[in-house]
Amino acid sequence: MKIGIIDAELVYNKKHRFPNLVSMKLSAYHKKKSDEVTLLLNYDNISDYDKVYISKVFTDTQVPERVLAFSNVEYGGTGFFYDKAPPLPYEIEHCIPDYHLYDEWVKNQLENGVTKKSLKYYTDYSIGFMTRGCIRGCNFCVNKNYKKSEKHSNTAEFLDNSRPYICLLDDNVLACSDWKNIFDELISTGKRFVFKQGIDERLLTEEKCDYLFNKIKWIGDYIFAFDNIADKDLIISKLKLIRRYTDKKIKFYVLCGYNHQNNIYDEEFWKNDIISLFERIKILIEYGCIPYVMRYEKYNSSCYKGIYINAAAWCNQPNLFKKMTFSDFCKQRGMSIKGNKIYGNDFENYIANGGKKGAAWRYLNEFTAVYLDIAEKYFCMKGEM
Repeated sequence: MKIGIIDAELVYNKKHRFPNLVSMKLSAYHKKKSDEVTLLLNYDNISDYDKVYISKVFTDTQVPERVLAFSNVEYGGTGFFYDKAPPLPYEIEHCIPDYHLYDEWVKNQLENGVTKKSLKYYTDYSIGFMTRGCIRGCNFCVNKNYKKSEKHSNTAEFLDNSRPYICLLDDNVLACSDWKNIFDELISTGKRFVFKQGIDERLLTEEKCDYLFNKIKWIGDYIFAFDNIADKDLIISKLKLIRRYTDKKIKFYVLCGYNHQNNIYDEEFWKNDIISLFERIKILIEYGCIPYVMRYEKYNSSCYKGIYINAAAWCNQPNLFKKMTFSDFCKQRGMSIKGNKIYGNDFENYIANGGKKGAAWRYLNEFTAVYLDIAEKYFCMKGEM
């Protein structure tokens, strides 16, 4: 059989830089059956194949509707079905991924000037899940229907010994009762690894910190999450615990624009959510952590949409976040390119000489005019204190 495999994110976003695990498993399964497998980079000539699989992870990745109607096309993934995505058949889910599926694409990217570093997940990492599920049931999360985290596979199911690193996609490994054996198994590979989806710091204990910061060969950033200001006291207690074990920079995903209490998104909610966002950023700064702002889709309907956009741009560029206050960042972002070159951070001089205020600056001024107390409390803090 002739099998075509389409990684929808790769087709839709030319700068996408993470392989689709389902696509690699499908490829491995069909190659075991001696089928001819091809990674397709567009939706042309689909009728030339006996079977075409389309997989996507993100709901905003667009796939032409006409393509899904082809009789030889099968599609799946959270990008299509979100929390109701059907699982892969057992024999496909538990086969070693075909890490060579992307070889030709990677070669072409390198020949066209793409850096090897930006393609590292295609060339240097074994990718898989040790656990599946989560205990939190967050309504905004694709895993909201799970009630627990449990062991899913051993490293043998996805480990390629020729690759120096391991990338785990587990949703909440610390919630699994078998977490210690999982870490021990990963340590036994001798390879450095990372849980790319992050670690639930609310479940940290002395023993878990000892593993994370002393025993494990971690690679890249330690990533946690601070999604709800209601967890403030618990998060602070865990930050103090973390700082007893390491002084390394820690990254935190910071969700904003989501109403944890109800489904009401009015002006009062948006004001309080801005306060919540910046209060969490402030706490993380105090403990030497870097926030990474994640905007829930509802932020697009906010009367303060520009503040969310600027906050994400500020925090998610650590070099600027460390050096500039939010206020200064907005002003600089609101200057023209020519103005930045001539006046640098001298915003008043820029305006005095006829410079125009851009959108970022305008958003800052509009919000400050209404909520000066919030601006005075939060907009003058830097990412390093």
